[in-house]
Amino acid sequence: MFQSRTHHCGELRLTDAGKSVKLVGWMENVRTVGSNFAFVVLRDFYGTTQIVIETEEMMQRIKGLNKESTISVEGVVRERASKNPKLPTGEIEVVPEKIEILGRCRYNELPFEINRSRDADESVRLKYRYLDLRNPAVKANIVLRCNVVAALRQAMTEHGFLEITTPILTVSSPEGARDYLVPARKHPGKFYALPQAPQQFKQLLMTSGFDRYFQIAPCFRDEDARGDRSPGEFYQLDMEMAFADQNDVFAVLEDVLPPIFAKYGKYNIASTAPFRRIPYLEAMEKYGSDKPDLRIDLVVEDMTALVQGIDFAPFAEGNTVKAIVVEGCDLPRKAIDKLVAETEVISGSKPMWFKLGADGELSGGIAKFLADRKDAVIDALKLKPGCLVGVAAGKKGAAQKTAGVLRKLLGAAVPGHMDTERYEFCWIVDFPMYEIGEESGELEFCHNPFSMPNGGLEILEKAERGEIDPLTINAFQYDLVCNGVELSSGAVRNHDPEIMIKAFELVRLGEDDVKAKFPAMYNAFCYGAPPHAGIAPGVDRMVMLLAGEESIREIIPFPMNKNAQDVMMGAPSEVTAHQLEELHIQVTGVEEEKSE
Repeated sequence: MFQSRTHHCGELRLTDAGKSVKLVGWMENVRTVGSNFAFVVLRDFYGTTQIVIETEEMMQRIKGLNKESTISVEGVVRERASKNPKLPTGEIEVVPEKIEILGRCRYNELPFEINRSRDADESVRLKYRYLDLRNPAVKANIVLRCNVVAALRQAMTEHGFLEITTPILTVSSPEGARDYLVPARKHPGKFYALPQAPQQFKQLLMTSGFDRYFQIAPCFRDEDARGDRSPGEFYQLDMEMAFADQNDVFAVLEDVLPPIFAKYGKYNIASTAPFRRIPYLEAMEKYGSDKPDLRIDLVVEDMTALVQGIDFAPFAEGNTVKAIVVEGCDLPRKAIDKLVAETEVISGSKPMWFKLGADGELSGGIAKFLADRKDAVIDALKLKPGCLVGVAAGKKGAAQKTAGVLRKLLGAAVPGHMDTERYEFCWIVDFPMYEIGEESGELEFCHNPFSMPNGGLEILEKAERGEIDPLTINAFQYDLVCNGVELSSGAVRNHDPEIMIKAFELVRLGEDDVKAKFPAMYNAFCYGAPPHAGIAPGVDRMVMLLAGEESIREIIPFPMNKNAQDVMMGAPSEVTAHQLEELHIQVTGVEEEKSE
């Protein structure tokens, strides 16, 4: 028995015929056949049941009642004359003896049809999210999320990890994105920050003597929305291990994730351990991306030397030229042009193309520029009749990026080059420790400042002395990638204060800066810290992949819109002058917001 009911609306079967039952739920639909005859579809969390109105008394109870009102139905189960094999309850119906109105819907019209809410404009869906969630298809994603989180918790506990919560109100620190700040009423002029991640706290737990930590951790970052990223807040499977290296981290996730993906995913096939490990530089060269979709069998090839000396601007000296060979491509010119245009929008650079025809001649696109080197091109790229060759040219990074986007689009567009019915994991390893900042033009940390350099203090001192280029230093940093989606970044942490200071000195920050920015962690490390490593796969991204959704908002119960607004609750909102006064805050220069 469920609360004030004997059964739920997805439970009754033909074997229940003759039973007296009580059901509760939402009145999804009413189909009136006669003055005293109607069919009512009753829906609750678990499913639907048909209610048959056959008396004047019962008809009066539902007359004038709007759809989505909640009602209680007491009656007798009987076999349906016209069965519906598509429904679990399609062989039975309930004849009511008593109907009670529990919650009346006051509106004759709904913002959208409940079972077709996904067809509505997203802004309307988010405004009326409580109605959107009544749609079984939308609800299913939230149920999936609950099941996945429960499975993750169970798996991590079974692997000896302790679930420990870390503070939400903390200190602002440079972790890659903008902080959400919270004014401290008792400390005028000072602010808490919502954590971008529990990074420092989980490392402090390792120095405190805890061996294995995890948390389904809320993270807060003031950044722009993307299809796979939610603005404002998101959740991650945060984990850390003491006396561990990256192999230990890999072993845990390679054991935890595949069964969950195989059980709960849209596809029931997932990579088994060990996942492929691809060095960062190899990934960029071979796939044009540090988050390659390995379900696609296409690879990026270098044809820079092959086109050297050709009088064609994109092939100019100093440029890198990349090629993607696609066998058995019969895409029409219009479809190819569409892919080229889409690649340009995503990558910012326009790719090129040519084909090898059945007659052994190059045609289309840039074929005329390669005519005098036809044989060399065919041999070098191992072309067969029917091959399409996508080409990207420019500075090395730009050419790689464009080639990577084109590879992904071609793999999805040309049949036979992408195994869509599986989850393919890989590790991207050996990330550069440093990079040249696009805005500063100076040396900066590539991932985060907490990573251990491969080579430790010695390699940093060599860079300081000018014996090696700091850009050649790799870090023990790694990304977990699945089906072209980055699920997480992780690292072996820099737990040695001396190494930490030297790493910061290379980016023009000294010991005083380290102590000022990370005082607790630096001081804790001075008391003897264990080597430790961790990672934090995004829960939202995982569930998005498992559900086969394109937008992360489809798997979050109450998501914000692209502008980081909760249009249902009206957040962010203005507050009273008294509230601001208590916080010693004055608002100036406010611009009118636009919602979407």
